[in-house]
Amino acid sequence: MCIAVPAQVIKVTENKALVNFGGVNIKVDTSLVDVLNIGDYILLHAGCAIEKLNKKEAQKTLELFEHILKDE
Repeated sequence: MCIAVPAQVIKVTENKALVNFGGVNIKVDTSLVDVLNIGDYILLHAGCAIEKLNKKEAQKTLELFEHILKDE
């Protein structure tokens, strides 16, 4: 099973972005996504941004992940 997770954009270059994913900053490919700005949220899968997310939805998903991890 594969999973994609929200990540927040910290820095943007041509088709790459530095994003914060669970407290870790990683570089991702953004070729599949239109214009990104610092502070935007993306859906991250296998090192690629596959979709730009609405901030509210991204935060809701992150809260769900946090809740799941606390229940383990």
